[in-house]
Amino acid sequence: MAQIGDFFENFLKKESIFLNKAVLMSAHIPTDILYREEQIQEVANILAPLLRTERPSNLFIYGKTGTGKTLAVKHIMESMLEIAKKNNVPLKPIYVNCKLKRVADTEYRLIAQLIKDFGRDIPSTGLPTDEVYNIFYKLLDQEKKIVLLILDEIDQLTKKIGDEILYNLTRINAELKQSQICLLGISNNLVFSENLDPRVKSSLSEEELIFPPYNAIQIQEILKSRAKVAFKEEVIQPGVIEKCSAYAAREHGDARRAIDLLRVSGELAERAGSTIVKIEHLDDAERKVESDKIINAIVSQPKQFQSVLYSIILISPQKRQFYTGEIYEVYKNICKQTKFNVLTQRRISDILAELDMLGIINAKIISKGRYGRTREVSLSVEENILIKLREILEKSLHINWIWIYNLL
Repeated sequence: MAQIGDFFENFLKKESIFLNKAVLMSAHIPTDILYREEQIQEVANILAPLLRTERPSNLFIYGKTGTGKTLAVKHIMESMLEIAKKNNVPLKPIYVNCKLKRVADTEYRLIAQLIKDFGRDIPSTGLPTDEVYNIFYKLLDQEKKIVLLILDEIDQLTKKIGDEILYNLTRINAELKQSQICLLGISNNLVFSENLDPRVKSSLSEEELIFPPYNAIQIQEILKSRAKVAFKEEVIQPGVIEKCSAYAAREHGDARRAIDLLRVSGELAERAGSTIVKIEHLDDAERKVESDKIINAIVSQPKQFQSVLYSIILISPQKRQFYTGEIYEVYKNICKQTKFNVLTQRRISDILAELDMLGIINAKIISKGRYGRTREVSLSVEENILIKLREILEKSLHINWIWIYNLL
């Protein structure tokens, strides 16, 4: 214990290369959001009627990960709340991250979370869903107010519990006498609304706005503005920010990933006892962030999704490339062992497309002549990540190692 104590004492004596690390955290909302002025103005134009206690159109914002969607919305809401308080406007924004477990993984839990935002707790399970809705209606209608419900990662919500929830939320206004509710959905899935039930889509009557990816030059400027506040002067080696922005531009213009990379690079430099953030620290950070990104993405996926990936991992030592049909056969065996329902081969093809999008596999569609088309699949993650993934999946799926001999 004394040695650990000495380590911490010495750590405190060292000067940090950071001035304000908080500006490199995902929770930080900068005063100026670079290269999003046009989109912020458009969102503000649509939501401005809220300040007159008028309900605007529901709004859906689309864009790939790290294109500033959530940041822009939170920035706008901070400004609107300030104006609302100054002018006694009864505006109540509620933000829900639909990707979080035990928050929006069932309709009951989502409405329970909204009730909690009104200062009342209900049991996490046990009440009839109709009763939970009635409690929510009463809380909403206690006094005159306009509620903006922000559902971040809204596609995750409908993936877990179906799109009927959106229909129910849009119908709430018909039940209210004093208040009104407006939906703002944020999604990484650019075709999210196209996959909704026509009845749900019709009830939403939403406006849509797309946030385009940042290019490498824009990411460079964003990183420079954050680095100026986050680090001490002359701490970052020339070329680090440029290479960091190039890494992120390769990932569809993901500025959040670039900021994470810069922060992790600084942390790795400090751990190594360096007073300079060098290119090698950035390269190490890239490997670490890539590994964390993949693992976090898989942990949050449904069991069926995990079962498909586990099928691929099981097949991979035997051959470098394999086809949808081979994966499907192993997947069916996993379902048999884990007592899961077996999805159709078409749904498995959709999951393979998602795995491809996450960068875990390479999947290309090839023609087999009169036998139709299939996906040729190969894994595209490093061996050390693969080992971690396998351990995580076996734990999540409760795979008994004895079963593995029966799965292939």
